[in-house]
Amino acid sequence: MYRTALRNVLAHKARLLMTALAVLLGTAFVAGTLVFTDTFGNALRSQSAKSYTDITVTVSDGGAVSKGYDHGTRTSSGPSLTEDTRKAIAGLPGAAEARGVVSGFAGIADRKGALIGNGFSTTGTNYVPGADGTDPRYPLVDGRGPRTSGEVALDAKTAEKGGYKVGDTVRVAVNGPVMELKLTGTVTTNDPRVTSGGSLAAFDTATAQQLYLAPDRFAEIDVKGQPGADDAALLAAVKQVLPASEDLDARTGRELADEQDRMIEAGTKGMSTALLMFAAIALFVGIFIIANTFTMLVAQRTKELALLRAVGASRKQVTLSVLAEALLVGLTASVGGLLAGIGIAAGLQSVIGSLDTGMPTGPLVIAPSTVIASVVVGTVVTVLAAWLPSLRASRIAPIAAMSSAEQPATHKSLLVRNVIGLFFAAVGVAALLGGAAAKSVNVVGLGSGALMIGVFVLTPLLSRPVIALFAPVLRKLFGTPGKLARENAVRNPRRTAATASALTIGVTLITALTVVGASVNKAVDEATEVDLKADYAVAMENFSMLSPEVAGQIAKTPGVTLLSAVREVPVKAVADGDTSWLSAVDATTFDRLVDLKVTAGSADALKQGKLLATTGYAERNDLEVGSTLDVTYPDGSRAALAVGGLVEQNTEVAGLVAPEQVVGAHAAAGSGLKKVLVKGADGATPELKQALRDATGGNPLITVKGEKDIKAENSQMVSALLNIMYGLLGMSVVVAVLGVVNTMAMSVFERRREIGMLRAIGLDRRGIGRMVRLESLMIALFGGVVGVLLGIVTAWAGTRTLADTFKNMTMVVPPGKIAFFLAAAAVIGLLAALWPARRAARMDILGAIKGE
Repeated sequence: MYRTALRNVLAHKARLLMTALAVLLGTAFVAGTLVFTDTFGNALRSQSAKSYTDITVTVSDGGAVSKGYDHGTRTSSGPSLTEDTRKAIAGLPGAAEARGVVSGFAGIADRKGALIGNGFSTTGTNYVPGADGTDPRYPLVDGRGPRTSGEVALDAKTAEKGGYKVGDTVRVAVNGPVMELKLTGTVTTNDPRVTSGGSLAAFDTATAQQLYLAPDRFAEIDVKGQPGADDAALLAAVKQVLPASEDLDARTGRELADEQDRMIEAGTKGMSTALLMFAAIALFVGIFIIANTFTMLVAQRTKELALLRAVGASRKQVTLSVLAEALLVGLTASVGGLLAGIGIAAGLQSVIGSLDTGMPTGPLVIAPSTVIASVVVGTVVTVLAAWLPSLRASRIAPIAAMSSAEQPATHKSLLVRNVIGLFFAAVGVAALLGGAAAKSVNVVGLGSGALMIGVFVLTPLLSRPVIALFAPVLRKLFGTPGKLARENAVRNPRRTAATASALTIGVTLITALTVVGASVNKAVDEATEVDLKADYAVAMENFSMLSPEVAGQIAKTPGVTLLSAVREVPVKAVADGDTSWLSAVDATTFDRLVDLKVTAGSADALKQGKLLATTGYAERNDLEVGSTLDVTYPDGSRAALAVGGLVEQNTEVAGLVAPEQVVGAHAAAGSGLKKVLVKGADGATPELKQALRDATGGNPLITVKGEKDIKAENSQMVSALLNIMYGLLGMSVVVAVLGVVNTMAMSVFERRREIGMLRAIGLDRRGIGRMVRLESLMIALFGGVVGVLLGIVTAWAGTRTLADTFKNMTMVVPPGKIAFFLAAAAVIGLLAALWPARRAARMDILGAIKGE
C-alpha cells in the first residue's frame, strides 16, 4: 500500500503541484518570520552589547528628570550625582574612568526649518572627551567635539540629511528658544534611538547640564574598570562612596546588558507572534486547498480504490495510503518552504540594508527550533487536511464504487453537516451580540471565529441559492456557456464551497479591517471637529512639555484673540496617596476653545474656582457635583477642591480640569505646559499658522496643528496600519488564488469526457474556455460576497467594542472599497481560470471521449 501511495504521488505530480505550492508558501511565511525575528533580535543584542563594552558599573539618578519632561514634581529626595561624586568614583581602586552623562531630547532643523528625524528619537547628550580629546562613545567622523556653549556635534547621518558640513551653523532646540550653534564635528553612535532613524546632538558638558538638568549635576555616571577588575567588587566600592539617596541606583554593566537582552527578546517575541498569526491564516487557507485536492483525487480514483478493497485491502490500509500521500507532499513542500523562508529573511535583510533605515542587520540566524517547527507545521497541516478525504476513501463500498466514478454525498451526511454549521453559526451570532453589548474584544473575536466556521460548514448549502442569482445574467449575456458554467458550479457544492472558502477568509479579514478603519477615521474626525473650537493647538512634536515662555510668546502674536495654556499639574489624594493629573487652564477662555458637554453642574464652575470632572473619572472615584477632593499640591501644601461640574470626556478633556488661578501657584512656574490652544480673529488662516511658528522661534520640535492637520495625521496613521495589514494578508489571498487554479485544473481533468462530448455536439473552443472562466468567476464572486458580508458583520461587533474609546462611534461601510474587493475577487476568478480554460479549450475531442 505504501508503494502504491508513492506511485500515486509520482503519477499525480501536476495535480498535487498547487497543493504543494500552498503548503510551501505557508511554511515559507512561518520560516521567514522565525529566521527574520531571530536574526533581527540577535543584531539588536549585538548592537546593545556594544553600548556596554566599556561600562563596568553604572550609577543612575532617578530624580534627575530632564527639564523637557518636567511636570514640576519629581525632585531628588537626597543628594544628587555631582562632579565631586564623579571624582570620588574615578579615584576608587579598580576604576579606570568615570564618565558623567546628561541626556534629553534635541530637535535639529534642516536648512528649511523642518525637523530632521522623528520627534521621539531626537537625542541630546554631553560630549565627554578623554585624554586624547575624543569621546569613545561617539567616534569622530570629521572635525572635533564641542567645547563651548556655542558649539555642537551631530551624528553623521543627521548632518548628511540636513546638508550640513563642519563649520556650518545649525539650528538646534530643546523645549526653549532655538539655538544657532557652530557644527564642530560629526560622529557615529550605536544608540538604537539614533540608528533607527533618530538624531543626535552632542553638547559640551556644562551646556548639556544647563539645558537638561542643573549646573554640576549628572543623570548618570558610567564607570569603566581597569583590566582584570572584579565587577562585583567595583560595584560594592562605588556604593560605598555614593551619597545616601533613594533615587540613586548602582548596577553592573553586565546586569544592564542582560536586562536589555530580556527587553529585546520580549519585543522580538511580540513581533514574531504577530507575524505568525498571519502565517497561521495563510496555512488555514491552505487547509481548504489540501482538503479539496485530496477529495477530488479520491473521487477520480474511486474505481482504483474499490479494486484495492476488492483484492483485500482494508479500510485502514486505504486511509493510511491516502495519508501517506499527504505526508510525502507535506514533507517535501515543508522542506521547500523552509528554504524559501530562509531566502525571504535574507531578502528582507538586504532590503533593510539598502533602504538605510538604521535598523541593525547581521548574519542569518537559523535555529534548530526554526527548522523543526517549519517542517513539522507544514507536514502536520497537510496530513490533517487530508484526514477527512482519507476517511471518505476508506468508506467507499467496492461494488458501488466500481459502478460509478464518483459517489454523491448522502442525505444523512449533508444533514449532519448543516446541523453542525447552524450550531456554530448560532453560537457565533450570540457571541457577537453579547460581545458587542459587553464591549468585550475577546468575546467578539471568539464569536467571529465561531460564525466563520459555521458559515464555512454551511457554504455548500448557501452555494446553490447565491450562485443561482447569477443565472439570469449568465444566460442572457453568455448563452449556453453561461448556463453550463452555472450548472457546473452547483454540481458539486462541497467542492465549490471548499474553493470559495479559501478566498472568503482573506476577503472577510480585509473587509473587517477596512470597515473598522473607516469607522475609526470618521469617529476621530468628528471628535476633532466637534471637540476643538480653537483654530490651532501648539504642542511639542514628541509630546513632551513646552517651554514656559511659549504661552507668553503666543499671547503677543498678532491676530490671536483667545488662548489658554493647558498645564498638567499632578496632585496626590490625601486619602490614599494616589496621583491624579489636573489640567490647569484659563477659566475665562477655556469653554470658548473646547466644547464642554456638561452633564451636571455648570461649565462656569471653573470661573468660580471649582473643578470640572469627566463623567468617567467621577464614576471611578465616586464624585458628583458638590463633592470635595482633598489633595496635596506639588509644593506640599494641601487644599480641598470642590467639584462644580461633570462633563463628557473628549479629545481635549480627560480626568480633572482646574482653573490656573487656583492651582498654578502650587506648581513650579510654567511647568508641565502640555499645549496652548489658540483662536484667531479671522479663524484658521495660513498667516496665523505662520505667525505662531515665528512666535515660537521656528522651533522644529514645536508643532502648530489645526483641525485639518489633526485629521490628516490621524488618517495617515490609520492608512499606514491598514496597508501593513493588507500586505500581511496578501499571502492568504495568493494561497486562495492557487486554490481556485487547482480546483479548476483538476475539474477540467475530471470532466474531460464531458468536455469532449460538448465539443463533439458543436460547442467550439471559445465556448469551452468561456464556460470554464465563468465557472471560476462565479466561485470567486461567491467567496467574495460571503467574505464581504462576514467582514461587515464582524466589523459591526468590533466597532461596538470601541464605543468607549471613540465618542459617537458608528460603523462606516465605504461602498467604493467594498465594490473594489468584489471586483478584485472577480478578477482573481478570471485570472485563475486562464490556464485551466486554455487547457480545456485545446483538449483533443477523440482523446477526451476515449479517456476515462
